[in-house]
Amino acid sequence: MISEQEVKHIAKLARLGISAEECKKFQNELSGILDYFNLLEEVDVSKVKPTFHPAENLLGKKLSVTRKDIVGAEDNQIADKLLEAIPEKKDRYAKVKKIL
Repeated sequence: MISEQEVKHIAKLARLGISAEECKKFQNELSGILDYFNLLEEVDVSKVKPTFHPAENLLGKKLSVTRKDIVGAEDNQIADKLLEAIPEKKDRYAKVKKIL
């Protein structure tokens, strides 16, 4: 079982002020969580294949998850349409109210 001092130390690290009653409660709860992890350590996973990385497909081949950042003519047309809808602008920038 986790000690009261360990619970108080964890609470201090989390910047929590806890009462003696809460300390006992957390002592039981944290001990239960740690006991569950100890139970998981007993499970035999020697025959379980490791999962693949999300950037790989099922064949283990790396996938490209990024695209080239290329601005096309269509992108400029969209930007022009958006700029037309803005009431106040300077050059190709929208003017907004100061917030600071």
